[in-house]
Amino acid sequence: MRTKILATAWQIVKEEGWQALSIRKIADAIEYSVPVVYDHFENKDSILLEFAKQGFELLVKKMQQARKKHTDPSDQLRAIADAYWSFAFANKEYYQLMFSLGMASCEMGGCNQEKEAFSDVIMEPIEEILAKNKKKVSMSCMKYHTFWSVLHGLISIKMMESSVADDELNKMVMEDAVNGLINNLKE
Repeated sequence: MRTKILATAWQIVKEEGWQALSIRKIADAIEYSVPVVYDHFENKDSILLEFAKQGFELLVKKMQQARKKHTDPSDQLRAIADAYWSFAFANKEYYQLMFSLGMASCEMGGCNQEKEAFSDVIMEPIEEILAKNKKKVSMSCMKYHTFWSVLHGLISIKMMESSVADDELNKMVMEDAVNGLINNLKE
């Protein structure tokens, strides 16, 4: 039943968006009463949390796969950025939920383990570049936030503003920003 509830909820989200998701709508779609849904999920936020965890797990997997294709940490960061970018637009519903983009935020504190794995994938090559260039590894936290801010900012702008420049230009801006960050890590 839990799997059926999640599959139905995901179908509602894909067809109508996050704002349309409700316990009542899920119950109606699976042709069970509302209490049946509550037997498996405490509330709508617990369903959203389940999807957020799935999203982070999928994103981390994509970033790790991209990273493993390269041995040089600079190339790894570029590949991670590209995988992150691709994930965001191929999995818009997950991305919107994971980062509360264009929707009311739910309590995502339950995603701590998944968020930590996400940041680890990015932090490792940043720390490697800093160490290789005899820079303070203590700067890695700031550089992680810079890296993520650039990616998330560009993606957020693109998702929220349909009139923003074309996809190719946006991707070029992202690549330029990531290359700038990588060069800064080495200087």
